Amino acid sequence: MAPRRWSIATRLFALQLVFVVVGVVVGGAWSWASARADLEADAAEKSEAVAVSIARNPFVVDQAATTDPSERLEPYALDLMRRTHTDFITIMAPDRTRWTHPDRAEIGQPFRGTIAPALSGKTFTETFTGTLGPSVRAVTPITDRDGRVIGLVAAGVTVANISSALVPRLGSVVLLALAVVAVSALFSWLLSRYLGRVTGGRGPEELARVFASYEGVLHSVHEGLVVIDRSGDVVLHNDRAAELLHLPAPVDGQRPVPLASLDVPEGLRTLLASGDRAVDETYRTADRVLVVNQEMAFSRASSRPLGTVATIRDQTELLHLSGELAATRTLTDALRSQTHEFANRLHAVVALMELGRVDEAIRFASDELDRHADARVAGPDPDAPGGAAADVVTPADVLAAVLDGKRAQAHERGVSLTADTSGVTEPVAAAPGDVITVLGNLVDNAVDATAERRGTVTVTVTTIGGHTRFVVEDDGPGIPDLDAAYGRGWSTKSAGPEGRGFGLDLVRSAVARIGGDVSVSTGPDGSTFVVDLTPGRVPA
Repeated sequence: MAPRRWSIATRLFALQLVFVVVGVVVGGAWSWASARADLEADAAEKSEAVAVSIARNPFVVDQAATTDPSERLEPYALDLMRRTHTDFITIMAPDRTRWTHPDRAEIGQPFRGTIAPALSGKTFTETFTGTLGPSVRAVTPITDRDGRVIGLVAAGVTVANISSALVPRLGSVVLLALAVVAVSALFSWLLSRYLGRVTGGRGPEELARVFASYEGVLHSVHEGLVVIDRSGDVVLHNDRAAELLHLPAPVDGQRPVPLASLDVPEGLRTLLASGDRAVDETYRTADRVLVVNQEMAFSRASSRPLGTVATIRDQTELLHLSGELAATRTLTDALRSQTHEFANRLHAVVALMELGRVDEAIRFASDELDRHADARVAGPDPDAPGGAAADVVTPADVLAAVLDGKRAQAHERGVSLTADTSGVTEPVAAAPGDVITVLGNLVDNAVDATAERRGTVTVTVTTIGGHTRFVVEDDGPGIPDLDAAYGRGWSTKSAGPEGRGFGLDLVRSAVARIGGDVSVSTGPDGSTFVVDLTPGRVPA
């Protein structure tokens, strides 16, 4: 197993600490060198001042002209060294012979160092290694009244003493450096803790891999995915969410999208902004039916809410298929009811014939045929312009079959169903499946509403100018809540094995798809539903 790589926080902490330590070391070295250069410059200036003052002292000039200058100059030089805090003062002859020296054994020995500029009458400073070690010294000439060089004076401070003077400054620099390192390490540690908490202790390679995986998942799922932060802005969404909610296409670095700017129903916007948990909640937009699930997202480290994650599923096609399935089931039930009704009639005919009452059996069968013919729905004339051929199933044919079947179903439940289709003079402005969905569900609801009181249901269908109107009236108890009645799952009856409360929702969906309006009036004496189908018209 490969060792775990350092996290971003650890790397940043180590990098900052190394940078600070290197910076402090470089700064300390520069401070040491700068301070030492300053001290050496001060020592050279002080040594030059001491040497010049000695060379210009008349006492020194007079003694330099005697036969034994050391006798009186040596005590003078030693006393001056103590008073000026210099490490050495050497007074010498022009030929380098020392007249004074801190070490009496060196008196009479040649001076070590440069004297040529001084012999030419100039004062200069240098760093040179003599009998006392490396030192910063100044050398100046002693001249008589005629300007002749009769001796030389060298005064200086050893480098060792200069370094000793730097020790107090070095201590301050070290303490300051340690303080800088400590403070920088503290801030680096705090920053690394924050980054560690934000990144979950992951390294850059791991973050890149996780980001690539999340990007792939985000854009490959077929459901819409929306991430909303605590301020109510959409900070992340995938391509499907952009399509369903009319969001801008997701791109890197895109600015958050305020929820207030979304073109969605107010209820859906309120849900997304609230952060409440939602499970399979349905919302209808102008062109889609959306199912929304939403959960709050929490930080793994601190359990602090970060925002909400919502998944959005398009159920428009599924709802359409459900409507078609319901329409097929309605037609099947109608055929089954008709089969049951005609079976009863055939039993009656057979019974009459077995009793030898053939004429009565023929008369009964003829009456049933006449009654059925009178009750059939009048469709458009196949020979009329725009009419359908006899072997083509048209919406009008489906209309006749549905009403025939619903009449038989209503009769079984004790409800009187009458249909007036005399106003059908043109092709019905809808597909056969939509006719079954709209009319079948409206009639089913009306029969259900009047079944207990064995009431009546009246259906009127008219067509004119490409416009189709369905009117379904019943004398049931009415609808207590019209707004809730259109909601999916609402019903005045207890749910059956396949559920209830889908009829009006399917009707509204079909009308919205075709184009048109649905209106209803209701009261304690019954309800009237009016459906106007006008293909291409946007529903009100």
